[in-house]
Amino acid sequence: MGWGRFLIIVATFYIVVNALFAVAYLACGRGALVGQGFAGHSDFFSDYFRAYFFSVETFGTIGYGNIAPLGMPANVILTAESFIGLLSAALATGLVFARFSRPNAAIVYSKQALIAPYRDMTAFMFRCANERSNQLIEVSVRIMYSRIVVRPSGERVREFTSLPLEFDKVTFFALSWTVVHPIEESSPLFYCTSEALAASEAEFLVLLSGNDETFAQTVHSRTSYKAHEIVWNARFRSMFIESRGKGTTGMDLSRIHDYDLVNT
Repeated sequence: MGWGRFLIIVATFYIVVNALFAVAYLACGRGALVGQGFAGHSDFFSDYFRAYFFSVETFGTIGYGNIAPLGMPANVILTAESFIGLLSAALATGLVFARFSRPNAAIVYSKQALIAPYRDMTAFMFRCANERSNQLIEVSVRIMYSRIVVRPSGERVREFTSLPLEFDKVTFFALSWTVVHPIEESSPLFYCTSEALAASEAEFLVLLSGNDETFAQTVHSRTSYKAHEIVWNARFRSMFIESRGKGTTGMDLSRIHDYDLVNT
């Protein structure tokens, strides 16, 4: 959840709870709240707004003292609101702290996976890179191949197979990483075609995890590729940029999705 949506939900909860308690105070009668409240008590500041802002003071443990409850019903409601306010403040504080302290991986994946020529065979591959400047170390990746298979009884079930990778772990994830599954004779993709993948509702589930050196915590990222997101007979373009003047090499993240079709 983004920060905007999170803050809107918290603000909505705050407004609604105070509005409900204002109604509860009004239900106790006009004499349940005593004090001046608003100078002159004009028509605009009706009894409801008087009760509403008293609820805000109680919920936030502010207590200016110019309005006070009178009678057992109003004091019972005030006690309940104080208790709910304390719990709500503790919960909101915990959520905000968790959002600040929990690291999140910002991994960008290529929009398409490729089945491309690779050495003396073909391979299933996709590309990923770290969008942030922080370093991820001991990064590992797993690919689960999911598809519908038909059992001898005619029952259609979804089957999952872990695909072996050329490299399933890197020590430093500083630049980009092209994750490769060689399609050898033992691979479940060895006899597959694009039509077969589509017919079996195939999907490749990707889970990447690593250690964020800034927070010294494990972060996770995931994505998936369906049959229509796989391009056959293609090769990724290079993402690297060389600065001849400075003698340094960089990486252009906007090129992570680029590929060229090849003849096989």
